[in-house]
Amino acid sequence: MPLKLPQTLLTTGLLSVTFFTKAQVAPSPASERMRSLERKAALRKASVLDSVVFRSIGPTVMSGRITDIDVNPSDPTEFYVAYASGGLWYSRNNGQSFVPVFDSVETQTIGDIAVNWRSGAIWVGTGEVNSSRSSYAGTGVYRSNDRGKTWTYCGLPESHHIGKIQLHPTDDNTAWVAVLGHLYSSNRERGVYKTSDGGVTWRQTLFVNAETGVVDIDINPQNPSELYAAAWQRSRSASNFVGWGEGSGLFKSNDAGEHWSRISTVGPDFPTGSAAGRIGIAVHPKNPSIVYAVVDNQTPSKDTTLGDTTRYFLRDFKNITRADFGTLDERKLDTFLKRNGLIRRYTAKRVKEMVDSGQVQPTALYDYLYVNTGFETAPVGAEVFRSDDAGRTWRKMNSKPIPRMYYSYGYYFGKIFVAPDDDRRVIITGVSIQLSTDSGRTFRVIDKANVHSDHHTVWINPLRNEHIFDANDGGLNISYDSGEHWFSANTPAVGQFYSVTVDNAKPYNVYGGLQDNGVWYGPSNYRASPGWMAGGDYPYKHISGGDGMQVQVDPRDNVTTYAGSQFGYYSRLDRRDPDRAKPVTPQHALGQRPYRFNWQAPILLSKHNPDIVYFGGNQLFRSFNKADTFLVISNDLTRGDGGGNVPFGTITTISESPLRYSLLYAGTDDGRLHVSRDGGYTWNALTDNKRRNTLPQGLWTSRIVASRWNAPRVYLSLSGYRNDDFRPYLFVSEDEGATWTSLGNDLPHEPINVVREDPKNPDILYVGTDGGLYVSFDRGRHFMAWTSGLPYAVPVHDIAIQERDNELVLATHGRSLYVVKLEDVQGLKADPDWLKKKATSKESK
Repeated sequence: MPLKLPQTLLTTGLLSVTFFTKAQVAPSPASERMRSLERKAALRKASVLDSVVFRSIGPTVMSGRITDIDVNPSDPTEFYVAYASGGLWYSRNNGQSFVPVFDSVETQTIGDIAVNWRSGAIWVGTGEVNSSRSSYAGTGVYRSNDRGKTWTYCGLPESHHIGKIQLHPTDDNTAWVAVLGHLYSSNRERGVYKTSDGGVTWRQTLFVNAETGVVDIDINPQNPSELYAAAWQRSRSASNFVGWGEGSGLFKSNDAGEHWSRISTVGPDFPTGSAAGRIGIAVHPKNPSIVYAVVDNQTPSKDTTLGDTTRYFLRDFKNITRADFGTLDERKLDTFLKRNGLIRRYTAKRVKEMVDSGQVQPTALYDYLYVNTGFETAPVGAEVFRSDDAGRTWRKMNSKPIPRMYYSYGYYFGKIFVAPDDDRRVIITGVSIQLSTDSGRTFRVIDKANVHSDHHTVWINPLRNEHIFDANDGGLNISYDSGEHWFSANTPAVGQFYSVTVDNAKPYNVYGGLQDNGVWYGPSNYRASPGWMAGGDYPYKHISGGDGMQVQVDPRDNVTTYAGSQFGYYSRLDRRDPDRAKPVTPQHALGQRPYRFNWQAPILLSKHNPDIVYFGGNQLFRSFNKADTFLVISNDLTRGDGGGNVPFGTITTISESPLRYSLLYAGTDDGRLHVSRDGGYTWNALTDNKRRNTLPQGLWTSRIVASRWNAPRVYLSLSGYRNDDFRPYLFVSEDEGATWTSLGNDLPHEPINVVREDPKNPDILYVGTDGGLYVSFDRGRHFMAWTSGLPYAVPVHDIAIQERDNELVLATHGRSLYVVKLEDVQGLKADPDWLKKKATSKESK
């Protein structure tokens, strides 16, 4: 559905085209992004690929992250499900089947939905608020008055991430929107926005500061003039995340959201200032004086080990002297080494000798083991508060910490729900989902083995509070007995794939890693069908857990697989027996600091010899024996760790020339590029010569690809996603990276994730962005959109090409996997009338 923009956002005449040379990295203004949507519509209209249709190959069994659900209270078999990056889906048979209703819109990332079940109107706030690495920015608010058949854009383009839309209980034209705002940059267009004319116009009625947005909002349904808003201060960069601050707190309005007052300063236990993280809020509809809040208290939890002298802890080695190290108890030191997985490589006696001889510093154990991925902290976490006087005073309900809830990342959850018919019955969401029947004093975990962790939203049946909907990172679960039993409602193909690769089996298999759903593989000829349930053998198989990342498969046997999870935890395995996996992550030595690995660490098998494995950390590693052992073949190729709490200063992409074994490239998350022309023995920086370098600085290197057609040619894509810079950065070099030419200057403002050459025609390029797939027939000078069989906009994270079958496989972050034959694309390049001639030939036959 092409977006109709206000005339003030349009330029006269032709749309402007931006050329990028030494571009200044800065957040893209909304006007630029919205004009770009018109450019995308033009590329879609100009496309000659409408009849070349992608086919979904699933999988569906693991689903993807859900951000919101809205259930018909009169008929709970009818509901809508909103996915973080998979669009909006509708079911009228209790989740047995779904249909997408948002696929024609310019974005598939959703923060919240609100349904007026009387009128059938649906409001969609785009842009997920969970503030993860893959929380894409939306474009504002959309509304449908015909149950999703058509959509109208309602504005708020600078909102980026929307926490909740609160509808007026009786006035269909009045609504409030909790706008969290930009994720990777500050902006003033955040807070609470109100409309009184159905979304035609908006007024910002609550603004805290440029780093603080509103993540949740609730209303007194008996007195709609009374509203509550939860403000949350957070900031994120590629190297750091801060999920708390002075701006966080609770606000209340008594005049329908026109004016607001901070109310979270009342009560000695309510976290404020640097202790206040994300907050969720819930008003009890039958007695609106009762209000609940759940707060991510960022105060460090009490360290109960401080008085423990029976064993050693990592802190004991931080500032230890050589003399003190020599007096350590060897039995306790061996226990420490065993507890940290070092006893096979080092013993207490050996480490003492190394320290005594000066081979390593006395702090070597601390330096060896200390890592900072943002998950090591131990804050107080989830705390539940209740007010019985409409927010004037608050009581903390849980006297003890709530286990298995927030850990170090409460920013990812932060919601609370109260049963409409029982103010003592409360549900909170976190790593687990927990239920209290005593107003939050105590909780019990109610998810079961068939329920995925990381829970984001809940619906409680107002007529039967044992009936619960639970939305999590693994999809949707429904219970009719307060969580004693659950069933999954996961038929849509909405997996959030980070990567994809293929093997050479017949039919060939497709492999990929998914957000929080591990690594899977399955046959490329898969077609969704419930028939597998009869035999219990789902065509796709699970290889490994965690957040699934990159995969490589040995083409000689099609079963030796390299796969793993976040921050470089990879293994080699026989996919037929994944339980016998061998860890292959390169290990540093005592005396060294840990290697840094990206969230999605790159791994690559050599095209020239699959025994050779490349692995990217902050340095590049190579193995000649299928990852049994690795050699370091580079220095640190980055500018350093960035000093934050997110692993940074890491290699993000590796490429080996398929035409010349000795030619290697590596790109990093801080924008550095290196080339080796002698198989990794020496490296030359391609981005440090300010006089010759014409590339924009400081951007994430999303892909570097050595050409299969011409050895000196190399393609490069950079991403400004982590700067809220949505411009498409695509380049080519014809001299091994010495000089670069900008490509794709007609592409819309969508960060680029991947670029691939066609296997049969050097002039055809495929580019995947955060908004879709684009094809060029003139090696990147001009592009057209390829959306046939796909949603209008979907994040494309990776592309794999199976050369024998001449097929392209698309990995989307929100709509699983797609496959298409390339014959018609290649034919159109050779002959614009290819499809017509092909159709005529078929008819004649």
